[in-house]
Amino acid sequence: GAALRTIFQIADALGVEALVVVDSDLRSIVPEWIELLAGPILKGGFGYVTPLYQHNKYDGTITNTVTYPLTRALYGLRIRQPIGGDFGVSGDLVKHYLEQDDWTPDISKFGIDIWMTIKAISGGFAVCQTRLGAKIHDPKDPGADLGPMFSQVVSTMLRLTVEHAEHWLKVRGSHAVPAYGFERYADPPPLDVDVTRLLAAFARGRVAVGDAWELLVTPARMDSLDLLAAEAAVALDEITRSDTPTTAEDADFHFSDDLWARIIYDFALVARGDSMDMDHMIAALVPIYFGRVASLVIEARDMTTQQAEPLVERQARAFEQAKSGFVERWKAGDGLKARKPRRRAADKKAKSGKSTKSGKSGKSGKSASRGKKA
Repeated sequence: GAALRTIFQIADALGVEALVVVDSDLRSIVPEWIELLAGPILKGGFGYVTPLYQHNKYDGTITNTVTYPLTRALYGLRIRQPIGGDFGVSGDLVKHYLEQDDWTPDISKFGIDIWMTIKAISGGFAVCQTRLGAKIHDPKDPGADLGPMFSQVVSTMLRLTVEHAEHWLKVRGSHAVPAYGFERYADPPPLDVDVTRLLAAFARGRVAVGDAWELLVTPARMDSLDLLAAEAAVALDEITRSDTPTTAEDADFHFSDDLWARIIYDFALVARGDSMDMDHMIAALVPIYFGRVASLVIEARDMTTQQAEPLVERQARAFEQAKSGFVERWKAGDGLKARKPRRRAADKKAKSGKSTKSGKSGKSGKSASRGKKA
């Protein structure tokens, strides 16, 4: 991000018509990419060009679960790779970026991509996508290599959600954006994901940051998280104790699209107030994110990359469907005041001698995966 700001300053001084930036770890870039990223600006009058490429079905989980569905639902544009790392930027948009006064430390790092995308949208610049085929880079297991990227990307997006509320509050539905280039089908490199690690992190999160969850999500969703965390613990226990070979991918664990979308909206509402600082919010979200990713990996275990794409689209539709309730709560001022902690259902049951753990096919598991729409 900091380097890009310097590049923007140089590009502005040179008076460029189009600027192309690409990730430094790319192994699939070809000369044609420059034309594909700059052409829509020079020939089509677009201000911002985002990449459209094929990932491994387990790659890009921050994009698939947060930035794509939330950008689509809030701003109404189906930009599939809003943090793709490879962009075309017009000279006018470069000037617009330099005029912004919110270059925070997160934006100067991994938050820069989503910042560029949302600033282009909110600034009224025409956006399109360009097909680049398979992206071959250094993919990482989301449970093992999360690093600071999740925190910086999500915190930047939540801050921008607050900043640009007047823009997205009036947006209804979504529509496709123009896509340039030819369809390219290629098999991305394989990527192994340790689902056991993800489930364990989610189950531990209930103990480590469960009190923070109470302050961030509605009581109904807290109950759902309690049940899901208990189910994750049961699944892990079955994996370790099974007499027959069992893998985490075989676990009967489902974290629903709707529940995840509404939890993200809960966090966005809290982000507009001052009841919890952003670092603590994101730290509390990480284990929930691990639970959601584990569920997606389990669901897509027997799918190809192309077959798994409808799961991402289904998630995005869930964000759109849940937006109306989010907008109502936003207009009502929800999130401006701290939510009072309560004794969770799990604690109540524990005191009464009842277990919160649910079986693999019990009704409680189903209700947890769906979540309540409070």
